[in-house]
Amino acid sequence: MHIADLHCDTISKIYQSRKRGEQTGLLSNHLQADIKKMKKGGYLLQNFAVFTDMEKDEENPYLCAKNQIALFYEEMERNASEICHVKTAAELEKNKKEGRISAVLTLEEGEICEGSVKKLEEFYQNGVRMMTFTWNYENSLGTGRGLTEKGIAFLEKMEDLGIIADVSHLSDAGFYDVCRYAKKPFAASHSNARALCGHKRNLTDDMILNIAKRGGVIGVNYCGRFLQAQEGDGGCESRVSQIADHILHIVHIGGAACVGLGSDFDGFLGGSELSDCSKMELLWEELKRRGISEDRADDIFFQNVFRIYKECW
Repeated sequence: MHIADLHCDTISKIYQSRKRGEQTGLLSNHLQADIKKMKKGGYLLQNFAVFTDMEKDEENPYLCAKNQIALFYEEMERNASEICHVKTAAELEKNKKEGRISAVLTLEEGEICEGSVKKLEEFYQNGVRMMTFTWNYENSLGTGRGLTEKGIAFLEKMEDLGIIADVSHLSDAGFYDVCRYAKKPFAASHSNARALCGHKRNLTDDMILNIAKRGGVIGVNYCGRFLQAQEGDGGCESRVSQIADHILHIVHIGGAACVGLGSDFDGFLGGSELSDCSKMELLWEELKRRGISEDRADDIFFQNVFRIYKECW
């Protein structure tokens, strides 16, 4: 069992805890993801999102992101024998052969770039290889009406550089703008099926088909509010069976090649039967119980993500 996870908020959580004076690190911590838990869970690759809440965080989004990236590099250096930052598919292959976990750096909130293509290029040089256009607010790249002219220009530049466009958190109109203008495969790093849970963060069947037709990947999210309908904004317990339901629905609509994992560990409220990243065998066994072969499960757990990285980087 090999695992590639398209999204977690662990670096941002460590950063926030450090600001509170806590000595939290990536090797071992109280969070849902750390290196020891990843090794136990069979991880080969983890995307680490750099995130900022533009309405609540006191720091400038750009400076907040730069500080989180500095922390990310500090943790990579401290734990170099166990995990290594990758920027190319060749580096990912090398880590796999040498038994190290690969860490991919991503941005969650396009306004971190402050609408500047030069800052986007700077983040690419910092090692960023995937980025969402928006989070929960409109910004200079995207609104409820779709991508702005600047957002379209960013998409073109991202593809030129080798930063994968991430449509999670994007409005429906913005999603279809990415479909209209993208020339390469793109991802929804942590999104589920709207047919099973009507939350606006989830993808319609037509969206799933569009991602699949373009060779993209959807990382299924473990957050309870995106797995089942519920009232209010609070968190709820998520079950392995529900995660499997969404995986199988996406497979049914778009085929097995478009499905991956996007846990959203350390980024959601509510509990989960997959309480941390060491418990992934529970999902593997659930999919096998549902009739998914080991080869197909390996595609979902790792190979599909590896393929899109090789194509887009």
